Amino acid sequence: MSESALQIIARGLRVPAETAASAIDADVLLEGATYSILEEDEDLGIWRIDAFPTTDDEAKGIEAHLRAVEGLEVIVEKLADADWLAMSLSGLPPVEAGRFFVYGAHDQGKVPEGRVTLKIDAGAAFGTGHHGTTVGCLDAFDKLLEKGETFEKVLDVGCGTGVLAIAAAKTGTPIAVGTDIDEASARIANENAEINDAKCEFYFASGLNDARVAKNAPYDLVFANILAAPLVELAPEIAQALKSGGVAILSGLLRTQEDRILDAYRPLGFVVEQTIHNDAWSALQLRKA
Repeated sequence: MSESALQIIARGLRVPAETAASAIDADVLLEGATYSILEEDEDLGIWRIDAFPTTDDEAKGIEAHLRAVEGLEVIVEKLADADWLAMSLSGLPPVEAGRFFVYGAHDQGKVPEGRVTLKIDAGAAFGTGHHGTTVGCLDAFDKLLEKGETFEKVLDVGCGTGVLAIAAAKTGTPIAVGTDIDEASARIANENAEINDAKCEFYFASGLNDARVAKNAPYDLVFANILAAPLVELAPEIAQALKSGGVAILSGLLRTQEDRILDAYRPLGFVVEQTIHNDAWSALQLRKA
C-alpha cells in the first residue's frame, strides 16, 4: 500500500482524456487500477479522469500515462484520513436503469413500488450500479426483456458484487451463475444474493472452464463487465459457453476500444445488436449466430 492515500486528477478535451484512459487500460501492471472518466463541463468540452492508486508503483504508472498525453492538466493530491466507505455510501444516489432500481442501505426508504429492486452496498467489490459500464449492461438487459426474451441460464463473468446475475435471477432466470478471479468479490456476491433473496451461485474461479461453471453450459446469456484486454482474451471461452443464438453483453470498455473488441468476436460468429454509451464507456450487446 502507498504510505498516504492519493488522488490523481487529469483534465482536458475528450480525445486526450480517452487516449490516456486507453493507455492505462492497456498497461498490464495497472489492471487493478481504479479510475473514472467522465465529461465534467459539457459547454467547454472538458473531460476529467480521477484515479485512486493503492500502491506507490500504481501511482507512478498512472501519473506517467496521464502526463505522457499532451493536452491534459494533471494534479496529484494527498487525501486526508477519513472513513471513505461511509462517505461514499452517503453520496451514492439510487440508480435507475430500465426496470431496475439499484440502491444502498442508506436509501432504504426511497425504494419505489413496481420496480425490480437490487440492494447493493458499496464495498470491496466492483459493481454498485453507478458506473457507466454497469448501467449500460442493465439497460441492454432491460431492453431484451422488454422484447419478451427469456433466459434460462445466465453467466456473469467477473461478477464483482453480483449485481448483473442477481438482476437476471430476479427477473425469472432459474440458473444464474457468476465467477470472479477475486475471492472476496465471489464471497460478497453470494452475500448480496442472499440479501436480495436471489437464487444465484458465485464462484472464485479463473476462466470459464471451471467444472462448476461448465456444468451449466451452454448459457443463454453471458455478461462480461470486465476490461478490454480480458474481454479479448476470453472471447473464445465466452463463445464456447454460449448456445447458438445466445447473447453476450460486454462492457468495461471505452468507446475507443469497441473496434478492438469486435475484431475479437466477429470472427467467432457474433453480430452486433446494440451499443449503449454512458459518458466515455460502452456496452456491447452481441448475438452468437
